[in-house]
Amino acid sequence: MPITGKTTKKSPVKKAVPAKKVATKKVVAQKAAPAKKAVVKKSPAKKAAPAKSTTLLTAAQKAAAGKKAAAEKARASAAAKALKEREAKAKAAAKEKAAAEKARASAAAKALKEREAKAKAAAKEKEVQRKTREKAAAEAKKQREIEAKRKAIEAEKQRKLREIERRNHEELKRQERREAEERKRREALERKMHSRPYADDTAFLEELRLLMLEARDATLEQIAISEREADEMLVDRERLEYDDEDGSSVASDIKRDELKEFAISRRLKIDEIEVALVRIADGSYGRCDECYEPITKARLLAQVPVFTCVSCRASV
Repeated sequence: MPITGKTTKKSPVKKAVPAKKVATKKVVAQKAAPAKKAVVKKSPAKKAAPAKSTTLLTAAQKAAAGKKAAAEKARASAAAKALKEREAKAKAAAKEKAAAEKARASAAAKALKEREAKAKAAAKEKEVQRKTREKAAAEAKKQREIEAKRKAIEAEKQRKLREIERRNHEELKRQERREAEERKRREALERKMHSRPYADDTAFLEELRLLMLEARDATLEQIAISEREADEMLVDRERLEYDDEDGSSVASDIKRDELKEFAISRRLKIDEIEVALVRIADGSYGRCDECYEPITKARLLAQVPVFTCVSCRASV
């Protein structure tokens, strides 16, 4: 770390300062020492001079030594002052360097923190975008499911409408066929009303009339039963819910249509019996409507009513 480097650089400076001071003191001492020795060496040489000259010389030497010592002291002081200035500059430089190192470390930490904050913000933004995309995808999927369900419901509705239209069309065709058959039979009944093969045999006609009445009663009972069953099936259909796909409603409709057609055929038979009774009353019953030949009594007694002979019936 930058702080550790700062501490390491300061330590040598503090240890070096005493060494320089000691060296400076040694230099000053060494420079002062020869001056004193010189003074001592010169003193014996002047023993032969007069006392006054010796005194003057010694004073001059002392003054010179003092000046020299003062100069040495000044130089030592200047050297110490220069050393202190260098030490102060070194301390200031070390302090500035430490401050710079600290500033760099602080800036690096701040930059690292900013990078971490930016990375965290970017990750958070990325997570928000991911959640937004997931939410949008879920909404789109839900919308597609709703749309598919709506289309399925609409398709099922259209299918049921087509099925209803088809049934109505088939019912209309059946009704047209029934009406055409009924018109054809009524026309045939109109033709039959003009034949009188057994007008003279009143006993036979009376026997046929009784058979007709019995057949009419039995047919009316069959009609009542068929209509009652058809009505019950209609009530059951309205009361119960049928599933169109398993064919139960279609089977019920077919069965009810069969009962209706049976009742219609029985009503036609009633109409035929009524025609036969009318023709028995006017003596025209017993004539074949196809070949206009008399129908055998055995056939007339065996089938009630009958309007065609065996040959014509077989050729139809």
